[in-house]
Amino acid sequence: MKIICLSFVLSLISLAAKSQDKIFYIHGKVVDEKTGSVLANASVFCQNTTTGTISNNEGLFSMRLANGGYDLVISYTGYETQVLRVSNSTKDKDSLLVQMKEESKNLGEVAVTGSALVADGWNKYGQFFLDNFIGTTANAAQCTIENKDSINFYFYKKRNKLKVKAKSEIIITNLALGYKIRYQLDSFVNDYSTHISSYTGYPLFENLPGTAEQVETWGKNRYRTYIGSRLHFMRSWYDSTLMDEGFQVETLNAPESDKGTILENPYDPAIYSLDSGTVDININGRIRVTYTGQVPDKNYLMQNHFPLSAKVQVSALDIPSGFSIDENGYFFEQSEITNMGYWAWKKVAELVPYDYNPE
Repeated sequence: MKIICLSFVLSLISLAAKSQDKIFYIHGKVVDEKTGSVLANASVFCQNTTTGTISNNEGLFSMRLANGGYDLVISYTGYETQVLRVSNSTKDKDSLLVQMKEESKNLGEVAVTGSALVADGWNKYGQFFLDNFIGTTANAAQCTIENKDSINFYFYKKRNKLKVKAKSEIIITNLALGYKIRYQLDSFVNDYSTHISSYTGYPLFENLPGTAEQVETWGKNRYRTYIGSRLHFMRSWYDSTLMDEGFQVETLNAPESDKGTILENPYDPAIYSLDSGTVDININGRIRVTYTGQVPDKNYLMQNHFPLSAKVQVSALDIPSGFSIDENGYFFEQSEITNMGYWAWKKVAELVPYDYNPE
């Protein structure tokens, strides 16, 4: 009996050791760039995760993260937001020094922005913003922006563009997935000439409290949202399980061509290389990604005038100069890669964080 107990204890120790191998810590200090004075209560979080904190009275912060890559976002009132890329392979991750720059006010730009402010912006553009930021999916129908008063709309007649800014983080309650999202909106722009909307920002997730029944429903909805997503795709390419997970990748013969060539071996050393925990993908141009594990949403098919009998989800990525993937599905440089097709149709209502675990 003693031997059995000892074996059980040793197994627990082994599991704990393996668990520790899957995490890392970052420690840092937030200071004023010019004076070096510490900035207490600065917001520090990894965007698109559930992990965040604030700096203490000495400007210090610390976080425990699962292995992978992250955009570390540091913000403080009156200062420019700083974004640092960190991962478990980052050097000196236990002694980060974040030097914050004071915001500069350009009076001319403020005057132009002020003149473009739409007085009754939410009445005119609110639904358009919701459709192109939150989305038009079933999940989006269960999302609510709690602080609409913080959102301002600006219309620039000469450029025929709509810009949306927020005076504070946008608070989004997603009752479909059980998240509260604190979204620091960097920019939202719609060009009416090209009919293209784009937005950037930094979401921080919180799990909503709920009953056992709600938590079970949220778990099912999160999994349904995750499978076939861009995050699922990136993790599958990292793990070399694309085909097992239901993904097919094609390289398109020309940017506007529908004709593609199936990537028979997406792990060919000329394309795929692993170095220090990061996978580098050496592909330029446009790729088409087909997911066979789930049929596309009928709303997507109807809005884009596609046959309702479609059985697969089709997305595409424009890749100017390759990209890299970390263990948790984080990839970079994200700002250089353009989503098209099914992934582009999915908006904030379909986000699950990098620390989401489908198991």
